[in-house]
Amino acid sequence: MSDSPRSTRPSFSRRDAIRASVAAVAAAGLRGAHAQNPSSDVIRVGLIGAGGRGTGALQQTLSVPGSNVKVTAIADAFMDRVNGALRAVEEMKDKVDCPEERRFAGLDAYRKVLDHCDMVILATPPGFRPYHFQEAIAAGKHVFMEKPVCVDSFGARLCLEAAKLADEKKLKVCVGLQRRYENRYRETIQQIREGVAGDITGGQVYWNGAGIWYRGRQADQNEMQFQVNNWYHFNWLCGDHICEQHVHNIDVANWVLDAANAPQGWHPDSAYGVGGKQNRVANQPSEIYDHHAVNFAYPGGVRIASQCRQFPGGDGRVNEEFQGTKGFVRIGEITDYDGKVLWKFEGENPNPYQVEHDELHDAIRNDKPMNNTYYAVTATMAAILGRLATYSGKQWSYDKALAMDYRLMPENLGWDSTPPVLPNAEGDYPPPMPATFRPVDVTKIGQS
Repeated sequence: MSDSPRSTRPSFSRRDAIRASVAAVAAAGLRGAHAQNPSSDVIRVGLIGAGGRGTGALQQTLSVPGSNVKVTAIADAFMDRVNGALRAVEEMKDKVDCPEERRFAGLDAYRKVLDHCDMVILATPPGFRPYHFQEAIAAGKHVFMEKPVCVDSFGARLCLEAAKLADEKKLKVCVGLQRRYENRYRETIQQIREGVAGDITGGQVYWNGAGIWYRGRQADQNEMQFQVNNWYHFNWLCGDHICEQHVHNIDVANWVLDAANAPQGWHPDSAYGVGGKQNRVANQPSEIYDHHAVNFAYPGGVRIASQCRQFPGGDGRVNEEFQGTKGFVRIGEITDYDGKVLWKFEGENPNPYQVEHDELHDAIRNDKPMNNTYYAVTATMAAILGRLATYSGKQWSYDKALAMDYRLMPENLGWDSTPPVLPNAEGDYPPPMPATFRPVDVTKIGQS
């Protein structure tokens, strides 16, 4: 993430992560990793990924009531984003201690932030998330990370390994699936678990909206710089919008069907679906699909119909609904099938984006258990499962998808690297085709 196209390459390998973990365990004085953090102690916060969501998360963590907190280091692929994040919090001057020497840019800049913080916010494009998360936990840092937490099965397994290490170190991990922190959702789930709707037999989850942002190619950009800057349009960086956005709704389905509140999260057994790319804007080349429709099969015969699309001018719908043996569930209301209200949410509903950080700081300071990684992995992996189904035109099992060698992120990455996908002669990025799509491990391409 340096301004120069030739930066030191970060190596995203298991070997490096193990070395980092051993070094971190051997080091003395990991602040806040094994002990309570009294309210008088400063929580030093680092930000890795200073785009819109990262900047928003920084503002929220600096706004936790009664928490002594300062941002002390920021990194992004591009220095203008670092400076933009600092401008966004300049009114919080008493909570900003980030001089120029602790502002970093480049694809390897995230490592430098970890030397200057107790808690780190991970908000880069999702393809980087497992590697940043693993190094943050190895370094003994509490973590707030955005969803999704990975884009492939290799990354999912890395996150699960890091989650176990976080538990051993008593580190706190919060994931930005903010519906889990919204009272309206929490109380609806509680009513379902108390049987108000009866047994859940099926449901529908949606993230249907218009198009997404696009950043045009600049004359001085090489292909890697263009793709990182335009990350939402490339699978190795975003995981497609079924993963990047629709993961929220899929997570709600997992949560609703998790009647026993399973510690490792709940997930579908299999997925079967269809998708494609037909409505992307001309002259805005993109690799990802613009629509996915997936049927998820859950244990016990429950089926969830999942739909996400990005059609400019189409009807917008972002919600979740479920059918039970006693009634119909909308988030915030349960009715019987004659329309009689069985329960309705009437409580306060504070901003869940803020509640995430309030509860994370409380967990850090009072050594309360918090590790959202497990359910975040099952939600993300379910979204990847749906993507595999739409890309291939075949049914996929969750266990097979999680276990296979499937890695989209190159092992060594620099501004001069060749991205995993390249434009064709027309300057477009052909989408995955169901007749020919095969998931691959990019680190093994060309090996015998």
